[in-house]
Amino acid sequence: MTEPLEDSIRDLGDVPSIEVISRAAVMLLSAAAERLGLADPDPDTSPRRDLDEARRLITALAGLVTASSEYLGPHAAPLKDGLQSVQRAFREASVVPDEPGQGPGEKYTGPVY
Repeated sequence: MTEPLEDSIRDLGDVPSIEVISRAAVMLLSAAAERLGLADPDPDTSPRRDLDEARRLITALAGLVTASSEYLGPHAAPLKDGLQSVQRAFREASVVPDEPGQGPGEKYTGPVY
């Protein structure tokens, strides 16, 4: 049975901020990987591949991770690693790769090679 909306809102107030931030980051990371086609056996032929959408998701992820890294504690390193992985995958998937520092999220993270 589904909880009433007002119970869900109250419950969210009990969730620690680090968990909310981490969940949002994992959702952005997962969505970016999907848009890069990484969930399919051959990303190059994935029907889900959409580099424009992936760029947006990666940039949002980079902003979130960068802005909140001081609060992430032990969660920071894995999220930064995941971010760099999708940034590299984006660069590899691009027909015409962005210049270093111009790729998705690199204005927040610096160049990713």
